[in-house]
Amino acid sequence: QVQLMESGGGSVQPGGSLRLSCTASRYKMRYHCMGWFRQAAGKERELVATIAPGSGTTFYADSVKGRFTISQDNAENTLSLQMNSLEPEDTYMYYCAGAEFSIAYAATCAPTPSSFDYWGQGTQVTVSS
Repeated sequence: QVQLMESGGGSVQPGGSLRLSCTASRYKMRYHCMGWFRQAAGKERELVATIAPGSGTTFYADSVKGRFTISQDNAENTLSLQMNSLEPEDTYMYYCAGAEFSIAYAATCAPTPSSFDYWGQGTQVTVSS
């Protein structure tokens, strides 16, 4: 079955940077909407960013715009999230997500958790001094 696996989480001081990566098995990311979401204990999962297949169009939550960058390496079949200028408010479990629907080109991806079918196990990001 499809498996997504995140890596790169950890603890960092405010203002620092982290880079999250997501790898996939039995799944070609380049043909699917991909995204990063985050969730705190007892709260709903929320969008961080999405990237659309073919067009590469990205979409960001307002809270991370200008600080985070989602990218995809089709040759390596990996999804990344570069996180700069991290704030304590960015402390969450971060999840890689992929849609089941396969398409060569999409102008955009729906930025909701319900639009994604496959999820990684999550990687914790903690920002504190």
